[in-house]
Amino acid sequence: MAGETQSLKRTGRDARLMDWLDRYQTLPGIPDELIDRQGDARGHWLRFLSGLAQASPREMDEHFALATRHIRDTGVSYRIYGEEGEQSWRINPLPLILSHAEWLDIEEGVAQRAELMEAVLKDLYGPARLVSEGHLPAAVVTGGADFVRPLRGSPPPGGRYLHLYAADLGRGPDGRWWVLDDRTQAPSGAGYALENRLVLSRAYPQLYAGMNVERLAPFFGAFRDGLAASAERAEPRICLLTPGPYSETYFEQAHLARYLGFLLVEGEDLVVREGKAHVRTIAGLKRADVLWRRVDADFVDPLELNSASRLGVPGLLEAIRAGGVVVTNLPGSGLVESRALLGFLPALARQLLGQDLKLPNIATWWCGQPRERDLVEANIDNLAIAGAFRGPGRGPASAGPRLLADLEPAEREALRAAMHDRPLDFVGQEVVRLSTMPAWRDGGISAKPFVLRVYAAATADGGWKIMPGGFCRISDKPDARAVTMGEGVESADVWVLSDRPVPRVSLMAPKDKVHVRRIPGDLPSRAADNLFWLGRYLERAEATLRLVRGLKTSLMESEATVRGAGETLGRIQGMLVAWGALDKKAADSPPTEAAIRAVGDGEAYGSVMALVRSARRAASSTRERLSADFWKLLVELENRLSADQPGGKTEVLDRVEGALQAISALTGLSQDNMIRGDGWRFLDMARRIERGVNTCRVMRQFASEDPTADDLDVLLDLVDSQITYRARYLEGMAVVPVRDLVMLDPFNPRSVAFQVARLTEHLQALPRLRNDGMIEEPLRLALKIAGEIDSEEAARLDAKKALALEQRLMQLSDALAARYFLQGSSATPTKKTSALA
Repeated sequence: MAGETQSLKRTGRDARLMDWLDRYQTLPGIPDELIDRQGDARGHWLRFLSGLAQASPREMDEHFALATRHIRDTGVSYRIYGEEGEQSWRINPLPLILSHAEWLDIEEGVAQRAELMEAVLKDLYGPARLVSEGHLPAAVVTGGADFVRPLRGSPPPGGRYLHLYAADLGRGPDGRWWVLDDRTQAPSGAGYALENRLVLSRAYPQLYAGMNVERLAPFFGAFRDGLAASAERAEPRICLLTPGPYSETYFEQAHLARYLGFLLVEGEDLVVREGKAHVRTIAGLKRADVLWRRVDADFVDPLELNSASRLGVPGLLEAIRAGGVVVTNLPGSGLVESRALLGFLPALARQLLGQDLKLPNIATWWCGQPRERDLVEANIDNLAIAGAFRGPGRGPASAGPRLLADLEPAEREALRAAMHDRPLDFVGQEVVRLSTMPAWRDGGISAKPFVLRVYAAATADGGWKIMPGGFCRISDKPDARAVTMGEGVESADVWVLSDRPVPRVSLMAPKDKVHVRRIPGDLPSRAADNLFWLGRYLERAEATLRLVRGLKTSLMESEATVRGAGETLGRIQGMLVAWGALDKKAADSPPTEAAIRAVGDGEAYGSVMALVRSARRAASSTRERLSADFWKLLVELENRLSADQPGGKTEVLDRVEGALQAISALTGLSQDNMIRGDGWRFLDMARRIERGVNTCRVMRQFASEDPTADDLDVLLDLVDSQITYRARYLEGMAVVPVRDLVMLDPFNPRSVAFQVARLTEHLQALPRLRNDGMIEEPLRLALKIAGEIDSEEAARLDAKKALALEQRLMQLSDALAARYFLQGSSATPTKKTSALA
């Protein structure tokens, strides 16, 4: 029986399994998935475990370490609801393995259930015959918050309510698969299933290839083609609508957008005009044909639904009613997720499909009906009590199905009182103990309960494509029914075995169906904004690190025996205070202590630590546009700065040098690996503006009136121009040549002139809103600054002129923001666009 330890028959095959379990110090209890209903060892598990047995325990540990290393390096993560920090993704090193014959039954059952859910939604948002003819109580439809009344009577654009359906499955008391829950609101986990497959196929490449594991790519390809076929245009723009970087599954959303080639957008990236949805891009408004919704329905439109929502798009429901945008799954599709509906589904399947359910759900009784309520109350000690509708729920059962025996006396009474006040808010469910699978714990095998989520995607031909495998979650709890990714829960890859060799399949399209393009696509304004600030934060962190390094040079550590050495030290510390890296009280601290605080004080807004954290936040909001190597380096940089603070002078210098090298590597990745599109231009423009501003500031401090040789030496070090100066001028330090090199020399990649020249090139390449030949404000400002620099003389360049250049660069930054970073109420361009694409 599922969930109970079974005895193996003493056959040769079973003896092999027992030998393997004994070898790896199995914890008590044989996982149910290793044996069938007759008590025999499952052949496919023996094949997998026999393959593992060929490796030594050390080699197995190396396989498992490879999996966890990939997760850490690529930043695979999730967020527990209510927490700010991300959690590293946990994956069981052993997959869940299903035979071909067993999978066929699951595949047929999930496809049938997806078709049933589509039929129920089509009726309830259309003629509602199920209610009018008495097949379904009206309170089951309207009792929860998922029924979106404004869309009733409006046919869904694209012809479907559901494009993606998921069912949470577990084994029931008889060993069969049962449906625990239906997922139609915005099913998550498919991206993590894809990542799990990548991890384990790398950990066991020979086993994976030799066992004929079904590929996942055809499922995602069918899903993408189905979305494209639902749009009006031949080459639609498909967007994934995300709640943002603080979503629990934001990594998955960014990963899927990159994998499928979708545009990742937030609510503020979209605007509705004339019954159609558009994306706010740096080139103006661009038509959004399809939105894959990962925002809960209640939040998608603050005009007609939740007015407090900051995640949705005002007017989106009106665009849906007008047929101007396909939204999937359609808002309101979460209606069929309610547990209140579960008890009616067998009869609805016969009514709508003329079939019995191939995958039954666990027995459920809705307390909104007198007879069912009496049955639940009579058996309340033997049933699990749960909320009838999706959402917060009421009382102790709001967190999921609960047994009264597990509750404290006060909770038990509260639950009984809530059930008495509003019985329609509750259901009673049969208590089903889940089957167990092998989990690797502390060098051995442990039997742990699991839930399998299987996905169905609507295809272009009107059918359903089932993901061969799915998203498996394992719990450390001995009796888990609804497993969520939280404390003590991890995921597992799911291997569905084919009865024949599996061809290598990818999402690569046939050569004759692809038009060659060199344009990288439209850049949303929010993405441009985040890339811009990512560049500024990293450049500012580098400049601060160079200031800190200046505190630790031999000159700064020596006693001030020459003229101005002490003043130079004071200027550096003063700049660190002005930049927010040091508190004013710390300005007179010894150089070592000041350096430690300027680098690692997370409370100081201008410290290196704070700047790198800000850079990571900006990067997380545009994660789908950054490479895995870039993200890995950025995370490593933050971790390095977060480590225990160094104490000695050498340790401080080592940390500063290491951080500078990491930032240089990030800059190199962006310069060498990013395609020269608009996203790269905004990242590079940010660095140019920040570098130009910082250079003006350090020039005013160290090369204004009567500077010392020490001042000029520090200035050249801060702008990384020591080698160039000494190669050009053998006479020694002189203020005019230094000024020329760091401010006016167009051949020095660190000079202000060089930054302005690159800014002008970028601005000339960016798209324009109007095709009238007029120069837009950012380019106009850049050309003015370039003209001033070209006509300036180093001998006449004083602190006042440097300050004026600094202010003009800041004005250019503001002009860029006003023109390209159009967010919130100011998002719609005020100038008439040439066309709406």
